[in-house]
Amino acid sequence: MDRTPAHTAATTAPAGAAPLDLTLDAAALTAALVDFPSPSGEEKALADAIETALRALPHLTVDRFGNNVVARTHLGHAERVVLAGHIDTVPIAGNVPSRLDEDGMLWGCGTCDMKAGVAVQLRIAQTVTEPNRDLTFVFYDNEEVAAHLNGLGKVAEAHPDWLAGDFAVLLEPTDSQVEGGCQGTLRVFLKTKGERAHSARAWMGSNAIHAATPILEKLSAYEPRKPVVDGLQYHEGLNAVRIEGGVATNVIPDECTVVVNFRYAPDRTPEEAEAFVREYFADCGIDEFIVDDHSPAARPGLTHPVAAAFMASVGGEARPKFGWTDVARFSAFGVPAVNYSPGNPILAHKVDERVRASEIPEAEARLRAWLTD
Repeated sequence: MDRTPAHTAATTAPAGAAPLDLTLDAAALTAALVDFPSPSGEEKALADAIETALRALPHLTVDRFGNNVVARTHLGHAERVVLAGHIDTVPIAGNVPSRLDEDGMLWGCGTCDMKAGVAVQLRIAQTVTEPNRDLTFVFYDNEEVAAHLNGLGKVAEAHPDWLAGDFAVLLEPTDSQVEGGCQGTLRVFLKTKGERAHSARAWMGSNAIHAATPILEKLSAYEPRKPVVDGLQYHEGLNAVRIEGGVATNVIPDECTVVVNFRYAPDRTPEEAEAFVREYFADCGIDEFIVDDHSPAARPGLTHPVAAAFMASVGGEARPKFGWTDVARFSAFGVPAVNYSPGNPILAHKVDERVRASEIPEAEARLRAWLTD
């Protein structure tokens, strides 16, 4: 990771790309952001452009760590709100540059996840010079890849004070509806062992793939738990997402691995989630249980007074977030957080990723009303 010191001079945009103009309306700014290609690991040019644009705003102080940019007001308000969004996208699949069709749909990699949300952040940073709460804007890299690369996590380790706040809004796509908290995700490898033999004399060995049958039967029998947490109903899931085994077509396999993903509600701690999975498969003859990846859940945080004011301003009814997002990181910092942004999350990461252009300034207007009324 390129760890550029704070307050470094910015470089220019990619060849052919104009510097970011924060006076554009939010939809046009989204298109400009899409036209800065920034797949995970290649965010520097966009981080440079965001830093340059923000440093031109006298009401903000700007810090940088690697390809992560943090801008803050310092007005002495009793509360501080954090608006956060990642600037990376999944790999580009022929869907850059952006295009606006005749039906008002803006197409391109990252339009939904989550450059529309980043555009809203930048517009708020540019236009809300005297907010009713102090504001922190976080633009971070490497969200779409392994958790240990996540820029928000890197900033939290190196400069936790930059992320301090009373409430956070993560600008992940939610169809402009508030989604509270997030479910945790636990990935485990369940390994069974056997003994190799020639398949013509299978009785001389022990088939590790057959030994995984109890695991698959338990998965098929699983009934998802649907707890209500702080007024929102979550939906847990326990699924095999991959199975690996086999040596050759004439060899009895001596090892099989079932990869299982557990999505769990935010009323479970990480320790409780892992204990549940261990206990659930305890009678399945597993030879090795390996935790491969684990990201904790986050409670909705909707009981906080700032959250109540936010809900009253943006309207609608809060929904649970079934996927994992970085609201969990804020929750771990002790900052209640929600997800809110234009864009249908079902379209995230797709080749035909798109967002309705009119939704972007509408989301901006709702956030501005909350932060200025």
